[in-house]
Amino acid sequence: MKKSQFTEEQIIRILKEGEGAECTRDVCRRHNITEQTFYRWRNKFGGMEVSDAHRLKELERENQLLKKLVAD
Repeated sequence: MKKSQFTEEQIIRILKEGEGAECTRDVCRRHNITEQTFYRWRNKFGGMEVSDAHRLKELERENQLLKKLVAD
């Protein structure tokens, strides 16, 4: 899977900016992302704080290792 050029902190900041009165299209254009990416991030990170996003990433990494162990 391709690594994102944005960190979790940046993604959450962009999502919070999108919650404001601005149009989603303008926010996406300013950060050079597609609207599809914005909505995908909102489904995954919506309502999270930075610490929650770090914990989610840690759990995903742990699950990946466990799946690898079970497969072997």
